[in-house]
Amino acid sequence: MLLSAPTSSHIEVTTLPQLSPVGPWQIELSHDRAQDLIVWITRGQGQVLLDGKRYGFGAHNLFYIPAGSLWSLNLGRQCFGSCVFIPRPDQKTQDRQAVFLRVNGGQEQAFITFLLDRLQREQREQQEGWSEAMSSLASVLQIELRRAADAAGTPSRISAAQRLSRAYCNRVARHYCEGATMSDHAEALDVTPTHLTRVCKAETGKTAASLLTERQLHSARSLLTYSDTPIQEIASKLGFRSPAYFTRFISQHTGLTPSRLRKTARELA
Repeated sequence: MLLSAPTSSHIEVTTLPQLSPVGPWQIELSHDRAQDLIVWITRGQGQVLLDGKRYGFGAHNLFYIPAGSLWSLNLGRQCFGSCVFIPRPDQKTQDRQAVFLRVNGGQEQAFITFLLDRLQREQREQQEGWSEAMSSLASVLQIELRRAADAAGTPSRISAAQRLSRAYCNRVARHYCEGATMSDHAEALDVTPTHLTRVCKAETGKTAASLLTERQLHSARSLLTYSDTPIQEIASKLGFRSPAYFTRFISQHTGLTPSRLRKTARELA
């Protein structure tokens, strides 16, 4: 019996701990998803990789991760918050900008918390019209996010390093399964691998090669966890030269073979 796979067909409210039901790798490895994601931090601290940059966060930080954007989360002890997944029907990933904010006003904080609490209630009780209610509440939440972003303003300029890190993260999200190496991506961005590595490390805390590896590993572990796709097909889908090379990749980064990793995930369920 398969685990329940993440869905992108409807609005879903969850908590930070529920983002990683199988293991911390589900949020700690850099990856992208098919849904827009809004995160509201209510307690604790942590770090988020967002839009090619690493941010530290705490209570009353609000961030928006567009569908198709590379991201990861590292949660500190006792970190808690709410998350809303919002489907992107058109699947366009390049028309919206990630947002990272600190909401300082007590009234604004209370309103965001109210919207999320009401979304959770509608999802839990599923009374008549609950789906329409969730859609309306999510729209209001998105409007509040845009207003808060407008009020905070945006930097007039971003550095060349930020632009390069953002461009590389976007490439990784779009092309990670095509078999391209970090050096191939550097060439496409017209920089040397050394320069790309140095910039990514400074902006994200991770090397360029690590970002690519994490994206591949996240997809591999997700497919092994949530599907019965044969291992050789997963290897081909993710751009590996052979099933044997894929097996070495998984074993190197998890200490388990793909088949054992799949079995372990099912046992955890």
